[in-house]
Amino acid sequence: MENSLVIIRAFLSFLLVGVLMIWGWRILNWVWLKPKRLEKCLRQQGLTGNSYRFFSGDIKKLFTMSRQAKATPMALGDDIAQYVSPFLCQTVKNYGKNSFWWIGPRPRVIVMDPEEVREILTKFNDFQKSHTNPLFNLLISGLVNLDQDKWAKHRKIINPAFHQDKLKNMLPAFYQSCIEMISKWEQMVFVEGSSELDVWPFLVNLTRDVISRAAFGSNYEEGRRIFQLLEEQTNLTMKVVQSVYIPGWRFLPTKTNRKIKVIYRDIKDSLKEMIKKREKAIKAGEVSNDDLLGLLVESNIKEIEAHGDHKNMGMSIEDVIEECKLFYFAGQETTSVLLVWTMILLARYPTWQSKAREEVLQVFGDSKPDSDGLNRLKVVLR
Repeated sequence: MENSLVIIRAFLSFLLVGVLMIWGWRILNWVWLKPKRLEKCLRQQGLTGNSYRFFSGDIKKLFTMSRQAKATPMALGDDIAQYVSPFLCQTVKNYGKNSFWWIGPRPRVIVMDPEEVREILTKFNDFQKSHTNPLFNLLISGLVNLDQDKWAKHRKIINPAFHQDKLKNMLPAFYQSCIEMISKWEQMVFVEGSSELDVWPFLVNLTRDVISRAAFGSNYEEGRRIFQLLEEQTNLTMKVVQSVYIPGWRFLPTKTNRKIKVIYRDIKDSLKEMIKKREKAIKAGEVSNDDLLGLLVESNIKEIEAHGDHKNMGMSIEDVIEECKLFYFAGQETTSVLLVWTMILLARYPTWQSKAREEVLQVFGDSKPDSDGLNRLKVVLR
């Protein structure tokens, strides 16, 4: 009996040692051996960049330089790249346009030649998308993360929602949001006479409001709440991403991880309820589909029905949810930043500001903007 126990203990000890050795080798390969092999391969192909730093790569330096850039007053000029992406600018300056950098143990190649960019974008089956941090899957997915057949299927279903005739129907929503923002500005100026106004928070709220109205129509208040949750989830996710990525860390019940997952479930449940209601209404012929969600659901239903009601041919509710979230991420900050930069350029070049104002007054006068008039704005759209 004792001999049997000794043999079992020895076997278990041997098994444990074997498992630890396997995992130890995998970890060593992940954090050091594989990155060094990749670095050697990249250099052999003529690319240059920082040498791989154990575990963290260039992440720490990237975020440090970004914080320093944001803390430094920005000169009024056209050269903004060093403020927007200082680390990548420094990498290109030091190593040239054919270079690489590191997100943890994973290298990232910088591609700046237009012909090489064209080749990558046209050969999307050869250059597939990479997913570095699983936390981003909670934050954003959809078309931007898909490849090959699934990407083609989603693109086909989504395209009708962005047809020019459909977008024209959303102009009243855009107009209403703009009028509300300008009214707030007029009230502030009327009360204070003349004052300095920080337009950034107003334009952030404007784009959020516009996207909510365009995406959810009459349910835009609920949509705005969902987008506010998405913003909170983004801030929490970026807080985690800025630390060193450790596999499996997202499964630990830390305060931040729990909060991220609670928000994720809240967003998913809210969108799922809205989508189900919209599907039911569209099938019953009860609503007109003038918002993004309605157009997306309608297009998806048509795709499924065109293939004999096979669900695999359309998008699942989860897929539609991710596309709604992507619509927010793709449009919210990019649009608000563009609006701010447009205002800066108009302030720098008052002659063009006057020309644009005169053109708008000439085309529209006191009337509401419409799609035909917008197409006649040559100076504004230049």
